[in-house]
Amino acid sequence: MSLENLVKIGQLEQITPDAQDINRLLEAARRSLNDAQLSGLSAEGRFDMAYKAIMQSANAALQASGFRTLTSKPGHHQTMIQTLPQTVGLDKDTTIQLDALRKQRNVIDYSGDIVSNTMANEAVQHATALIARVQDELAKSGK
Repeated sequence: MSLENLVKIGQLEQITPDAQDINRLLEAARRSLNDAQLSGLSAEGRFDMAYKAIMQSANAALQASGFRTLTSKPGHHQTMIQTLPQTVGLDKDTTIQLDALRKQRNVIDYSGDIVSNTMANEAVQHATALIARVQDELAKSGK
């Protein structure tokens, strides 16, 4: 579904991209990623911080494209992830993997399931790659 169609159904709103806001989001994503790599943090804490970095990066990409999710609507995390192919050209397989992390996070948050080191490491790897991808795409487009 196009970004414009998501506006029509009330999942997104159009905005004027603000370079300062976008840079703040990317800086926050890098800080979250750094926290996710702290050795003394639990696997759950690392997973949470890596997921936060993914969301901050996806939000930066969306805002750079002139859109913002409506956080008052359910599913705004899913929308941010699912728009990554349009905002930074993310491939389908990676988008599916990021959405699986989102689903895992929901299960963990609402059931208290344990996060393994493997899950935390996977989230950190995805966050690292997504931050780099968003930065590269913004640099290419001059944003």
